[in-house]
Amino acid sequence: MSSILSIQSITKFYGPIRALHKVSFDVPPGAVFGVLGPNGSGKTTLLGIVMDVLKASEGSYFWFGERPSEKHRQQIGTLLETPNFYHYLSGERNLQIAAAIKGRGEGDIPRVLEMVKLADRKDSKFNTYSLGMKQRLAIASCLLGNPSVLVFDEPTNGLDPVGIAQIRQLIRDLSKEGKTIILASHLLDEVEKVCDHVAILQKGQLLMAGNVGEVLTNEDFIELGVEDGGMERLRAVLSGLSGIRQLKEQEGHLQLYLENGGISLAEVNRYCFQQGVVLNHLQLRKKSLESKFMELTK
Repeated sequence: MSSILSIQSITKFYGPIRALHKVSFDVPPGAVFGVLGPNGSGKTTLLGIVMDVLKASEGSYFWFGERPSEKHRQQIGTLLETPNFYHYLSGERNLQIAAAIKGRGEGDIPRVLEMVKLADRKDSKFNTYSLGMKQRLAIASCLLGNPSVLVFDEPTNGLDPVGIAQIRQLIRDLSKEGKTIILASHLLDEVEKVCDHVAILQKGQLLMAGNVGEVLTNEDFIELGVEDGGMERLRAVLSGLSGIRQLKEQEGHLQLYLENGGISLAEVNRYCFQQGVVLNHLQLRKKSLESKFMELTK
């Protein structure tokens, strides 16, 4: 089996509004796969379709290399909306009810409570839990029956920094167990810290998909500066340098992006000096992931 989930040209209309347009990508086994995009980009709609909550207008998808069926859904734990628990019941009792509804997983309750670090609060009423604890109980419910795939929609939404850190660590721990995790997020930081694969959506269209290190590459660039009044001369000189991919001005400096291989700082400095331009600033820098993401989704 080459992929856990294969999405092929999924399109979704809400009346005249097109929420998704021919979205295609594959989720490999064991991946922590982030569906990343600004709010309104179609992430939740896409997850709703592959979990059979919504129907696609066009396109198809396959779970485990086969057309989706009830058998496949039993292998998938999902958290697509605010967890719906009984506030006046304990965490353990809520999980017992969830297991009864699913028809499986009651014997898993002690194990999943340990996994989400709620075993010591299993007898506390749900309404005494913090937001982070409520989200962890929701994930515990997803884990009942020991599914091999987990699908989360904005799992850290609304949490404080401590709660966010706890959920991210839980996702890492689940990944180490070999589970495939698909999560939607509008937070670049979240995808960078927990995901190894990513698909980027913008206004319902897929911009890029693949390994995080390839899609969200930290690009090196050279930052140059000269005395006041010399910027145009510097730009003209650098435009004659071979191997340039992009040249742009940012906050009083020129940023020089080079083709693969590039040249060293010393070579750039020497070239400029030979052309009669004396630099007062020369530094190798990395484009931030945030800048890369903003460029992709502009």
